[in-house]
Amino acid sequence: MKVAYIDCFSGISGDMFMGALLDAGLESQYLIQEIGKLKFQEEYDIRIGETKKGAIRAASFDVIHHEEHSPHRHPADIFKMIQDSTLSERVKHASIEIFKVLAEAEAKVHGESIEHVHFHEVGAVDSIIDIVGAAIGIEYLGIEKLFASALPVGSGQVKTQHGWLPLPAPATLEIMTRANMPIFQSSATVELVTPTGAAILAALASFERPNMRVNKVGIGAGKRDLEWPNVLRMILGEMDSADKKSLVMIETNIDDMNPQIFGYVMERLFAAGALDVFYTPIYMKKNRPATQLSVIAKSEDEHSLTQIIIGETSTLGVRVSPIYRHESNRDFRTVSTVFGDVPVKLKLVNGQPVQAAPEYDACVRIAVDKNVPLMQVYHIALEAGNRLIQSGN
Repeated sequence: MKVAYIDCFSGISGDMFMGALLDAGLESQYLIQEIGKLKFQEEYDIRIGETKKGAIRAASFDVIHHEEHSPHRHPADIFKMIQDSTLSERVKHASIEIFKVLAEAEAKVHGESIEHVHFHEVGAVDSIIDIVGAAIGIEYLGIEKLFASALPVGSGQVKTQHGWLPLPAPATLEIMTRANMPIFQSSATVELVTPTGAAILAALASFERPNMRVNKVGIGAGKRDLEWPNVLRMILGEMDSADKKSLVMIETNIDDMNPQIFGYVMERLFAAGALDVFYTPIYMKKNRPATQLSVIAKSEDEHSLTQIIIGETSTLGVRVSPIYRHESNRDFRTVSTVFGDVPVKLKLVNGQPVQAAPEYDACVRIAVDKNVPLMQVYHIALEAGNRLIQSGN
């Protein structure tokens, strides 16, 4: 499995992440071509180059936006721009997930609904390009899983369109809180972690250091000159899928709750990062019928998921057991069908694809748009995926 570990010793911003992707092998012309699919080129110019931060060489990425051509955008405007593009489904999905993190944080900070949020800084052209570019780069480099270090937190204030705000900026701090991010104190009195940088990690990364074999490093430059090299390091490598993945199993038995609530609880748990949620009918003392709620999760998500279970159900407590699982490698491809392109997930064994699974959400969208049965779309995409396996491509 190809993975990347993001070393955020000097923080993270969208342009630092993009610089690291480019330095790690993302082709600049490919990036510009793909971003062009958003069809708002008149609003920006992109500058890519090299620089030095302290004694370290790094790739730089700058977006120069033309304010006279930049309209104010709500989340729905940005989601529509992405969905209407011809970007791959994986890039669309990752980009929208990152923007959702930003939208929810901005809404909470300003006391507004997501629909009425004005993105201001995070909705500016450079943030749109940073976020979509991050998704493009991750797909281009074949990164299947993203990991990140703890984030440094400075002190002081930052000037924004809302005036002077404390550091970490309120939106950044809200993202950190929602994602349960590990942080450490820095001596810096400037902004080290931007909302865009925090959102990329909150949406896509796990905050742990993986066991991996390193094969490449990409270094992205920050804008500021600090007492230390202000860079972001992206360490790429391979993680053996046969390695044990340490997880936790969170369980509780419930015999006194309206069963209608179980569906809502499952949705909340998945949204908060649960890897799997399932229910088992059981019998408890006095032969009383009940439901066992089981959640498989990453260790770092144990606390947040446990709080959801305790807060949203009638249980008085949960039990937690450490577990591990073995995972097969996966590859994501796009197949052409009579209904359009459909993303397909391929299961790999010894590096060879042996099983195809069309992405369910993409099939649903096509079925609704084309007014055809979902199963018809799914089976045609599955046949195309199986032909891909048989061809060996």
